Amino acid sequence: MKVRLLIIIGAIIVVILMTYAISSIKQKDTFLNREKSPDSAISSSAILNQAVQQEAKGNYLQAKSLYEKLVDDFPNSPQVGDWQRRVWDFNIKLLFSPVITEGSVLYEIKSGDSLDKIAKKFNTTIYLLQRSNGLPGDKILAGRKLKVWTKPFNIVVDKSQNILILKSNDEIITTYIVATGVNNSTPVGKFKIVNKLISPPWFKDGAVIPPESPDNILGSRWMGFDLKDYGIHGTTEPESLGQQITQGCVRMSNPDVEELFAIVPIGTEVTIVD
Repeated sequence: MKVRLLIIIGAIIVVILMTYAISSIKQKDTFLNREKSPDSAISSSAILNQAVQQEAKGNYLQAKSLYEKLVDDFPNSPQVGDWQRRVWDFNIKLLFSPVITEGSVLYEIKSGDSLDKIAKKFNTTIYLLQRSNGLPGDKILAGRKLKVWTKPFNIVVDKSQNILILKSNDEIITTYIVATGVNNSTPVGKFKIVNKLISPPWFKDGAVIPPESPDNILGSRWMGFDLKDYGIHGTTEPESLGQQITQGCVRMSNPDVEELFAIVPIGTEVTIVD
């Protein structure tokens, strides 16, 4: 009888100890979970502060990497859209800077070289060579080294969202808000840019409307497709962006189209999707 009683008492003690242990573990987990959220918030704030400091120092490559880390580590943050936009902003800053990044090389100018020759050799633009190297004009000197972009660009236009996506291989460089054709009239498919014009005239109903005319709706730049009468251009009506309102072309703000014009060479592929 005494043995049975001792066994029962021992079993009760074991149950009590197990219950206490489980309770302690749950309390510890609760405590850790409570601590985890503030730590995460502090981590994102710390990374953001580092990014801001690097930008202030002009270290765009490091700042971009920190914003990419924010996007990757905190995908559910309400700020993730702003962080992604900052990544794209830095892509453009770096593209137009002398900093060598993936997709660019240092090229030593040879005797007989010109910006036009170098641009054609590497399938880039004179404007990008000038801006990324701080060149005020076309004059270059043999022996000097230039940053040259070597990776091909391509463009995707999404009519459902009225956005233009500039890519280099599979990487998104940046995005722009655009206007597309009324009644879904912008053609879908793959095209190539075959001509580029600064201050383009507008040919309307057999008449030529000069660039300086307020009736010329093409804005400051034109990039024509290998499909007659279609292309990407600027606008005198920036309030129309984000809508399906054009006669079929892709319309951008003048600052945006000037930026894109400087980046992409003739031959760039343009894919338009619904």
